[in-house]
Amino acid sequence: MTQPAFDRVTLAIHGQVAVITLNHAPTINALSGALVGGLNAALDAADGCRALVLTGSGRGFCSGADMKELPSWRQEGAGNVLERLYHPLFRRLRDFPAPVITAVNGPAVGIGMSLALMGDLVLAARSAYFLLSFARIGLVPDGGLTFLLPRAIGVARARELALLAEPLPAEKALEWGLINRLLPDEQLQDEAVAIAGRLAVGAASLPLARALFQDRAAHEAQLAREAQAQQQAGETSDFAEGLKAFHEKREPKFSGQ
Repeated sequence: MTQPAFDRVTLAIHGQVAVITLNHAPTINALSGALVGGLNAALDAADGCRALVLTGSGRGFCSGADMKELPSWRQEGAGNVLERLYHPLFRRLRDFPAPVITAVNGPAVGIGMSLALMGDLVLAARSAYFLLSFARIGLVPDGGLTFLLPRAIGVARARELALLAEPLPAEKALEWGLINRLLPDEQLQDEAVAIAGRLAVGAASLPLARALFQDRAAHEAQLAREAQAQQQAGETSDFAEGLKAFHEKREPKFSGQ
């Protein structure tokens, strides 16, 4: 087993299984530009593996976008940031040439929830929860969530999570069909690697099977719609207020503009 290190990410190889771990404790593994770069480099190094596990270290799976980087979104345009930074990563995971397992070891928030749902199989620790936090700062769900979530749990429940921005505990996520397995925290990583090991010695048809469950054209169309809506949301005064309230640790006072 080798364990090279990348920027805010680690990679461990177990036979034909690659385990990529988001590893930046100060931000609870936020999807910063640096972490996305490290994740892409780790995916390069995992080329040739026959199964992939994606998980987080420390207190959570992924806290979403790095809040320190969000003010710059107003200059570049939030939709442009999605197309430049995040969409290439999600396309790459969608088209990965081997089965992908996500092991959600704690909170999966915002675009971190999008990342969690990119797994063909989604495993979660009992301490995990999912949160569409976008409405709290005046943005819309992104990272393909508006495509992935209704397909998993239905439109009504997806709308509820998006509009009310309330956390979904892992136990409820299992009940709703969002995740495949719920595990004690201390068993999550071992179970994820064990299942990945089974997939890694499976038939060559497995990557073909995972592709059959994807609708690439619809996914691409929804990514484009999200980018357009996020571009518009990122130009509102409510987004500015949401960011200001977050940094001041208070509830935002939205004006609807």
